[in-house]
Amino acid sequence: QVQLVESGGGLVQARGSLRLSCVDSGYIFSMYAMGWFRQAPGKEREFVAAINWSGGSTYYADSVKGRFTISRDRAKYTTYLQMNSLKPEDTAVYYCAATRPFWKTDHRDYDYWGQGTQVTVSS
Repeated sequence: QVQLVESGGGLVQARGSLRLSCVDSGYIFSMYAMGWFRQAPGKEREFVAAINWSGGSTYYADSVKGRFTISRDRAKYTTYLQMNSLKPEDTAVYYCAATRPFWKTDHRDYDYWGQGTQVTVSS
């Protein structure tokens, strides 16, 4: 069975930083890509960033490119999202997800999801 658990969200002022973590505690993720998505109240879930199984290839949404960094530590079963220069429009629930064999940008194509962690950026 697969379980993904996000942590690291919270309140932060604009231009501040947060680092989100996603821990896999129940599955071997060889050949799985990982993605981060976010969903604000009343809006569709949107793609944020993705990383391949080896950590050697990444992709970002235009809205976060240059500000967010996705990384992966397979030995610790953890995928990270470092968020810098945060803006109020980044406020959302952030989810990590897993898919195979390669990452995609459509949330409907992902197989496993965490429960989400709230990120709130004040102006």
